[in-house]
Amino acid sequence: MIKKFIEKLLGSPKKTGSAPAGQRVEVPKSEHGIDASLVDERAVKVVRTLADAGFEAYIVGGAVRDLLVGLGPKDFDVATDATPEQVKGLFRRAFIIGRRFRIVHVVFGRGRQDRGLSEVIEVSTFRAVMDATAAEQVSGNEKTSKGELAGKTRVVDAEGRVLRDNVWGPQIEDAARRDFTVNAMYYDPVREIVVDYHGGIKDAKKKLLRMIGDPTARYREDPVRIIRAVRFAAKLGFEIEPKTRAPIKEMAALLDNVPQSRTFDEMIKLLQTGHALASIEELRKQGLHRGVFPVLDVALDEAHRKDVKENGRKNFVELALADTDRRVGEGKPVAPSFMLACMLWHDVLDRWQKLKASGEPPFPALQQAVDAVFDARIGDISGRGKLAADMREIWLMQPRFERRTGSSVYTLVEQPRFRAGFDFLRLRGDAGEIDAELANWWEDFSLADDAQRVQLLEGAREQDRGRRGGASASAAAGGESGEESAPAADPARKRRRRRRRPATGGEGASPADDGPASVAP
Repeated sequence: MIKKFIEKLLGSPKKTGSAPAGQRVEVPKSEHGIDASLVDERAVKVVRTLADAGFEAYIVGGAVRDLLVGLGPKDFDVATDATPEQVKGLFRRAFIIGRRFRIVHVVFGRGRQDRGLSEVIEVSTFRAVMDATAAEQVSGNEKTSKGELAGKTRVVDAEGRVLRDNVWGPQIEDAARRDFTVNAMYYDPVREIVVDYHGGIKDAKKKLLRMIGDPTARYREDPVRIIRAVRFAAKLGFEIEPKTRAPIKEMAALLDNVPQSRTFDEMIKLLQTGHALASIEELRKQGLHRGVFPVLDVALDEAHRKDVKENGRKNFVELALADTDRRVGEGKPVAPSFMLACMLWHDVLDRWQKLKASGEPPFPALQQAVDAVFDARIGDISGRGKLAADMREIWLMQPRFERRTGSSVYTLVEQPRFRAGFDFLRLRGDAGEIDAELANWWEDFSLADDAQRVQLLEGAREQDRGRRGGASASAAAGGESGEESAPAADPARKRRRRRRRPATGGEGASPADDGPASVAP
């Protein structure tokens, strides 16, 4: 009744482009219940600075959504009616970035990022709703049509995907052009009100993810919204509204036109929500379990075959993702390189074993296997510098753990990436792929003093001699294979978690402090 009365006074919401304009509703603290202590003080400072200069400014998007459901946001974005140039002029350390969407990064502090708070506050200018029919059109994408895009503010490709959107507008249009209702709210931390145009608070309370406007048109504008729908549903435990869900599988083909680097970044976000396993299950639920992310195919499809070999892969990947979820939940850093190394390890392992069987020496065979997997699963992303280098180092370190003699042991434990390699080894032991005692030995060695290390090395030599002797005796007794068998791990043995730092040149934490996926990139 109240809604009908307001519409009678102001008129019914009109459609602008592919989304309804909505109506402004200011919700007081007594209704929204946001805990102000969860708000980053630097975001508040940005809002105050803009307001003092005569501009409108609000915390916006996912941060407001998370605050409403009682989560501490990882990032805080601000939206304002000030242009990027005007925002930049108000802050000592501010930088205009981006082509597709021009935004400003306001930088606070120096050095490493403070745990739990943002060091960069992203500030965007209110944008007008994109009307694809009024925009200029190019035949290619961001990379293939750079010349045509130069100097233009509003451009779409042949499928209607937005390539440029830098036309400023009022807040009501800025809300309409956002994707989901729960992401289209604005929070003023000074007055402590939430501005809601599309019933976002209501949907948040109902745990419903609903697209603003026509879902098919909105996915066409930006196919990455498909991935975002999956990520938010998994992260928040929300249900995707039926009309929002219906076109997802059909529109997924449009992701082929999105630059690989952007979909790769979205995939990493998907795995770092703290709900990686739920995200993968949601992808499968929405019919996106094949071909969207070549890197994830091993987890989404191949790992669910029924044969023993693939079940081993599934076990390994699920252990890695579960540990990633645990670390995110504890506020600890997670390395994308470690996650991806876990995802693709069995591809590498399979190729490595085949090359060795064909007569290739072990280490060159491993290098060739790594190169082949990068080409098949990652493609151009393999050139992403440190990420690719870290993945390679984790894999190439694995056979070195098998050698526990001579100076190579000391060299390995001093490697900067020893911690990541050890965590990977530990995960292999937990999955039953190797003897868990090997990881236990390296843990002891990394934590030991010089005298203890000498004893550990001698013990390893005796164990190896015993193993070789046992293998020879077995062969002499009529064994056909002559292969060495690793000693069975004692499942009842419990590791004593020592907290002393290892004598390594690594990143500062001992292998005993945390489980896998523990090294930030």
